[in-house]
Amino acid sequence: MEPSRGIGTFVVWDYVVFAGMLLISAAIGIYYAFAGDKQQTSKDFLMGGRRMSAVPVALSLTASFMSAVTVLGTPTEVYRFGAIFSLFAITYLLVVVISAEVFLPVFYKLGITSTYEYLELRFNKYVRLCGTIVYIIQTVLYTGIVIYAPALALNQVTGFDLWGAVVATGVVCTFYCTLGGLKAVVWTDVFQVGIMLAGFVSVIIQASVVQGGIGNIINDARNGGRLNFWNFNPNPLQRHTFWTIILGGTFTWTSLYGVNQSQVQRYISCKSRFQAKLSLYINLVGLWVILVCAVLCGLALYSRYQDCDPWTNNQVSAPDQLMPYLVLDILQDYPGLPGLFVACAYSGTLSTVSSSINALAAVTVEDLVKPNFSSLSERSLSWISQGMSVLFGALCIGMAALASLMGALLQAALSIIGMIGGPLLGLFSLGILVPFANSIGALVGLLAGFAASFWVGIGAQLYPPLPERTMPLSLETYGCNNTYNGSNWMTTTAMPFSTSAFQAPNVERTPLMDNWYSLSYLYFSTLGTLVTLFVGILVSLPTGGRKQNLDRKFLLTKEDMLFNFDNFKKKEQVLSYKSHPVEEGGTDNPAFNHIEMNFTDPGSRTSGTHL
Repeated sequence: MEPSRGIGTFVVWDYVVFAGMLLISAAIGIYYAFAGDKQQTSKDFLMGGRRMSAVPVALSLTASFMSAVTVLGTPTEVYRFGAIFSLFAITYLLVVVISAEVFLPVFYKLGITSTYEYLELRFNKYVRLCGTIVYIIQTVLYTGIVIYAPALALNQVTGFDLWGAVVATGVVCTFYCTLGGLKAVVWTDVFQVGIMLAGFVSVIIQASVVQGGIGNIINDARNGGRLNFWNFNPNPLQRHTFWTIILGGTFTWTSLYGVNQSQVQRYISCKSRFQAKLSLYINLVGLWVILVCAVLCGLALYSRYQDCDPWTNNQVSAPDQLMPYLVLDILQDYPGLPGLFVACAYSGTLSTVSSSINALAAVTVEDLVKPNFSSLSERSLSWISQGMSVLFGALCIGMAALASLMGALLQAALSIIGMIGGPLLGLFSLGILVPFANSIGALVGLLAGFAASFWVGIGAQLYPPLPERTMPLSLETYGCNNTYNGSNWMTTTAMPFSTSAFQAPNVERTPLMDNWYSLSYLYFSTLGTLVTLFVGILVSLPTGGRKQNLDRKFLLTKEDMLFNFDNFKKKEQVLSYKSHPVEEGGTDNPAFNHIEMNFTDPGSRTSGTHL
C-alpha cells in the first residue's frame, strides 16, 4: 500500500461540483428573500415566523455544528490522539437531555427572541448588556476560526490563494446573510447535511476498498494503539480521558446547545414545545451519525498512513490538512469526488458563518441599538442592521487572520467556546436554577468566572502543556519514499508539535505552568461555570437575594419537569402549561400573541430589497 505515485490535483469536474454547491446554497438564500412569503416582520426574519417543524430544525441544529472544524478537525484528532474522542457520543446525549429538560422549557414558555431578554427579565438590563457583549465576542472569535479552516484545506489541496479564499468566503456569506432570514438558513443547512454526509461516506467507502475492508482498518488501529477508549485516569490535567470528555465536554457543549443564541433561536422557532424537544432529540441522532463517520475517517487515515505520516514527513504543513490529503490520495481516479469533499467542508462553513452573522446583527440591533437610541426611524434601523451584517462580516475575516496563528483548529474552537461559554452557562444556570440569586451576585459571578477561565485559557495558549499531558500517539515515517518532491504541497519546516504561534520563548517551566495551565481544555468551561455559580450564590445571599419577590415563570418548576408525562396522559390539554391567561390572543404558542405580531420592524429585517 505504498502511496508512492503523486497525489492527485483538482480537475475540471471538481470545480464544477464545488461551484454547483455554492450556487445552490446562494439560490436558496435568494429564493427566500424574494419569492415565497416575504419576510415581513423581524419575527419572520429571525424566527421563521415560529412555524417550523421538528425535522428541518433538527437537521439545521446538526449542520451548524458540522462546520469545517468538524469535517477537518475530528478525523485528525482521532488520527493523532486515538478513538477516545468517540466517547463524545455519551456527552452529546447528556447535553441534549439537559438542554431539552432544563433550558428549553423556561425559554419556550417565556417566548423570547433573544436569550439575553431572559437576563433582563430575571435580573436587570446591565446583566443583559454583559451577556450580549460576551456573546458577540465569542461568536466573532469562533466564526473567524470557522472561516479559516476550509480556506486552509482549499489552499492545500488546490493551491487556491489562502487569503483570497478567506475573503471570498466572508464576502459570499455577508452577501447571503443580508438576504435570506432564518428559513433560508434552516433549509440551506438541510441541503448541506446531505452534502457533508455524502463527502464523508465516499471517503469511508473508498478507504475501506483501498485498505481491504473495514476489518483491516480496525485491526491496524488496534495494533497502532488507536482504540484507546477506556482511559479512566481521573487526573484533570490529561487532555482526553473518560472524565474530561464526559464532565468537561458536557459543560462545553451545553453552553452551545442550552444557552447560545444561534441554537436557542432555532429550537424556539418550532410550532409547539413538544416539537421543540423533538427537534433536539432528532438532532442527537444526527450528531451520533456524524461522530461515527468522522471517527471512521480518522481510523482510515491512520490505516493508510501508519508507516508514513505525511505531516512529520513535511508533505502537509498543518495537521488539519491530512483529510484533504487523504481525499486526493485515494479518490484521485474519480473526478468530481475530491470536489465533493471540499464542497462538504465549505458548505459547513457557509451555513455556520451566515447564521452567526445573522444572529450577531439581530442581537446588536435588538439589544444594543434599540434600547439606547429610541428616536431612530424604521428606515434608519434597517440601514443600521444591514451595516451591522457587513461590519460583522469584515470583523470575522479579521478574526480568520488571527485564527491562522492559533494551531490545531478543533482545540482552538472548543477552547474559545469553553472560555467564554462557561461563565455564560453559569449565569443562565444561576437564573434558572437558583431562586435567591440576584443581579449583584450574577454580575460578580460572571466577572469571576471570566477571570478564572481566561487566566487558564490564555496561560495554556502561551505555555502549551507538555506532551505527556496531551499524550499524542506515535506517528511513523519509516515507510516513506523520500525521493518525493512536494511541488504542489506547501511545505514548512516547523516542528509539528508546536500548537500555537503565541508561545512564549523557552522559559523555565514553573509548577504553575505544569499544573494550572495544563488543565485539559475541556475543563475551561466547567471551571467558568462552577466559579460563576459559586461566586453568584455567595454574593447573592448577603446582598438581599432571599428578599426579592420573583415570578415563578422565570425558574425551572416542577410543572416543567412533569410536562413530559402529562403529554402522554392528556394530549388535548396542551394549553395547561401556559403561564399567562389565554385571553392574550394566544394560539398554541405562548410567544405568539397579538402584541408582538402586529408591530412590523424593518430594523432587523435585513431583507436586502431596498439596497
